[in-house]
Amino acid sequence: MKWALVIAGISDFARPAEKLSLTQNAALTATGLIWTRWCFVIRPQNYLLAAVNFFLAGVGIVQCSRIAAYYRSEKALAAELRDEVREARREIEGAVGKKA
Repeated sequence: MKWALVIAGISDFARPAEKLSLTQNAALTATGLIWTRWCFVIRPQNYLLAAVNFFLAGVGIVQCSRIAAYYRSEKALAAELRDEVREARREIEGAVGKKA
């Protein structure tokens, strides 16, 4: 059953980063890491369950990093647009000030 979550996460690699949920992928990452650790604490150790949880955490980490990269690029784009608007405003104010 958990392999379905891993497969669904892998299929989300094709989706654009802006469509992904950070909270959902962070939760999948956290549960994957916690349960991977738990699989080695319990006796007898369950290596197959550890493997699926390890891959679940891995997929979640990759998706969270994609989302973070998307947010960083959006922030940089917004700053660039803000600078262009300020520059255009100065040019307009300068042109209007010369005519007045």
